[in-house]
Amino acid sequence: MSAFSLSTSVRAQSLSSRSSHGTTAGSVKTTLKTPASRQRLAVHAGNSNENGIFAPIVRATRNVVGAKPFNQLRGKGIGLHSQVIGKFCQTIGADSKTKQKLILLAKKNGGELGFLA
Repeated sequence: MSAFSLSTSVRAQSLSSRSSHGTTAGSVKTTLKTPASRQRLAVHAGNSNENGIFAPIVRATRNVVGAKPFNQLRGKGIGLHSQVIGKFCQTIGADSKTKQKLILLAKKNGGELGFLA
C-alpha cells in the first residue's frame, strides 16, 4: 500500500517557554497520511464504448484535425447541446433536477453511440 506521507518540521512553542528572556522553540516532526478511503480513488475519463456507431468518424476527425482543436470543438458542441436541453426544460417548465437528468442521459447516449470515443 503506497500511502502519501509528508514530513514537515513544525516550530512549536510551549506555554512555559514564553518568558520575558526570549523564546525557546522546540522542533516537532509530524507525518500526514491520506485516509485509506481516498487512496484507491481513480478518475476514469473517456468513453466506455470505443466501438459505437460514430466512433470511427470521431477518431478519424480527431486524427485529421488534431487532439486539442478537436476537444475544443467537442466541448463547444456539448455546451450547445446542454443549452438546447436547458431551453427545452425551460419551455416545458421542468425543474433543474430534470434538466440535470436529461443532460446526464445525453452524455450516456453519446457515449453509447461513440461520440465520446
